[in-house]
Amino acid sequence: MHFQALLILLLCSITAISQNCDNTLSGSVVDQHDGSVLVGATLIIAGTEQATITDFDGNFSIGNLCDGTYSVQVSHPNCLTQGYTFKISGNTEKIFRLEHHLEELNQVLVEGNSIVDKSKTLAEKKMATQELERYSNASLGDALNSLSGVSSLNTGNTVVKPLINGLHSSRVVIINNGVRMEDQEWGAEHAPNIDINSVGNLTVIKGAGALQYGGDAVGGVIVAEAAKAPIIDSLYGKSLFTAVSNGRGTSFTSQLTKTYRSGWFGMVQGTLKRFGDFEAPDYILSNTGAFERNASVNIGLNRFDYGFEAYYSIFNNEIGILRASHLGGALDQIRAIGSDRPLVINDFTYSIDAPKQDVMHQLARLKAFKRIDGLGKLSLQYDFQQNNRLEFDIRRGDDRNKASLDLQLSTHTVLLDLDSRFSETSRFKTGAMAGYQKNFANPDTGVRRLIPDYEKYDLGAYAIIDKNVTDNLLLEAGARFDYTFMDVFKFYRTSFWESRNYDELFPQLVVEDLGSQILTNPQLDFYNASATAGASYSFNDSYSLLFNYSLASRAPNPSELFSEGLHHSASRIELGDLRFNSEIGHKFALTFQKESAIFSFSINPYINSIKDFIVIEPTSIQQTVRGNFQVWEYRQTNAQLLGVDVDARYAFAKNLSFNHQFSLVKGYDRARDEPLINMPPVNTKNGITYQNPQWKNLRINLQSQYVFEQNEFPDTNFEVFIPETQTTEIVDVSTPPDAYHLLNFDSSIDFKVNQKSTLTVGFGVTNLLDTSYRNYLNRLRYYADDLGRNFLLNLKINY
Repeated sequence: MHFQALLILLLCSITAISQNCDNTLSGSVVDQHDGSVLVGATLIIAGTEQATITDFDGNFSIGNLCDGTYSVQVSHPNCLTQGYTFKISGNTEKIFRLEHHLEELNQVLVEGNSIVDKSKTLAEKKMATQELERYSNASLGDALNSLSGVSSLNTGNTVVKPLINGLHSSRVVIINNGVRMEDQEWGAEHAPNIDINSVGNLTVIKGAGALQYGGDAVGGVIVAEAAKAPIIDSLYGKSLFTAVSNGRGTSFTSQLTKTYRSGWFGMVQGTLKRFGDFEAPDYILSNTGAFERNASVNIGLNRFDYGFEAYYSIFNNEIGILRASHLGGALDQIRAIGSDRPLVINDFTYSIDAPKQDVMHQLARLKAFKRIDGLGKLSLQYDFQQNNRLEFDIRRGDDRNKASLDLQLSTHTVLLDLDSRFSETSRFKTGAMAGYQKNFANPDTGVRRLIPDYEKYDLGAYAIIDKNVTDNLLLEAGARFDYTFMDVFKFYRTSFWESRNYDELFPQLVVEDLGSQILTNPQLDFYNASATAGASYSFNDSYSLLFNYSLASRAPNPSELFSEGLHHSASRIELGDLRFNSEIGHKFALTFQKESAIFSFSINPYINSIKDFIVIEPTSIQQTVRGNFQVWEYRQTNAQLLGVDVDARYAFAKNLSFNHQFSLVKGYDRARDEPLINMPPVNTKNGITYQNPQWKNLRINLQSQYVFEQNEFPDTNFEVFIPETQTTEIVDVSTPPDAYHLLNFDSSIDFKVNQKSTLTVGFGVTNLLDTSYRNYLNRLRYYADDLGRNFLLNLKINY
């Protein structure tokens, strides 16, 4: 502490008048973040010559003190020196807590201080800031696709939806900066509305391991967290620029952070991306451009005893959908599916025409916490999200610029959490949540509404406990209960209502009979229980074994229950079922891993049995006034998924390493005794990386990716009558594409601009050999090949 501050302490001290001067002040000095003792801390009693240093247990004792008020100065290397004032009346015990900020808070990742209570017995895969920056021009799904066990369900190359161990959409919970995303995630072509450039750290939990935010993560949890602000006086930022050849586009993002030693901080960030039509190796993929604009701001106060944070982000993305996927009659559909080339190929353009999506997502969060002695850390959070989704079909006349699907989803959530430690070996966390959600489907589109108006109410409560039984063994258990109520107003076609036998099953739901259609008011209740239990055992410093059982229970989403119409940007008609029950999944996962500087590996086998699994699959082609579209119907069955993920790394030398990933998942419909649709094929990735920190941090990486042909799939082919030829033909929508092999290259090098700034120049090539291929999990594979070769130039400057 500065001399002036010490002088103030000396002047403010009050000398005791009492004649009793045999009192003793004793206690300990600890790190205020984890309670660990601080050895060698210095304590000086102001106004006296008394001083001492803590011993190896962090304890101290100062005797011969009189009754009265004293001030003490407590200091420790790498800690902020603190002054305390207190009263002495008899022997007194005190615990002094210091901010060990230089060792703890200035790190981007601080173990145990995560926003989300991640499971300690489930396999996790993480991506830090440096890795994420390589995907600055791409999407969250593209970045996640680089991890073992994570693949993607694509709609072209710009809509990338993550799958974890074969499951996606509502079965994968996404946490964005402490907020559970609610952004119409039910759609197969609805990508997460998160700017990857606002993410500091990304974690994938392969199971229902974040009970704090819901028990319906049948597939897993994705946690996107902003980088932590250090408690120092500082101003810093970074800017990234990327140019790509395929799509002839650019991406620019910039971030500026201001921090104070007092704990105050502020951050502002923005991203702009613009791409034109992308290209397959042999032709242009017409109308596949994208235009993305994002921004976020974060301010708050972070102290040990209390703090608060205010966060706001806006995400706006306009995405073109391959023009060749929206065609006319049945004959065109059959020709398109059977053709090696798209039926529509136009010149390159940056224009984005129908069919397209225009999505805006706004998120606001207010959070405050207070540490209460003897109780723990109490946190209260309120968040609001508004998702506006517009989907444009190819239309003519006065409606050509009007959206065919216009949805506004508003979500309010309140979370109350208590994080306590019973002892140094036990931790207990509990909390409750309440949520309200309203969906408004604009009726002025001129098209039957796919998703109805509804209001949804959620209540949930959870408890999680973990205990270190020994230094090597940790046990974990948790439980959660959720109640969901839906109040829905939906128009049904009378013919559809009767064809499903709803007129006999749900006559009480009819509000008004309008002849060709009826207005209904379904009011649905769902009661869902979820739980997790697991163990982690460390054999030594290198080997460990994790076991986890997860029970996940998921209420059907509005799309699965109420869909009845054309999903425009998905280019298909979707039909839901009002009779669905909640999905209940039982997942057993085992992870055996070794961590060392030379050789590391992780083997993660799992089995996931899901009762009343909701699957959507093609059943026919239907003629509409806007053309012919595939009909996809939802149904419930019992499913089982099993697989294994393998990661390995071997360092040949100090600067040269080999990386390997292997993922296999098999999904089966137990009721029909056949494979599930849209299961990821077996795939493997192998890469060689050279990195030399001593030579401008040069990094060179060459990766080989091989995706096997999917040899287990259901037969969902169907017959279509062709009016032009008066014949019936089989439409093959089942047969997967061939296996394929891709080579990818990336590199980077650092240049020191000045004492505080570094310029990083990166160069990469994806699909190095310009291979023509079709991805089984790309929903537009029926109409066109995937992306061809792409050159990338990345520039990043820190300041």
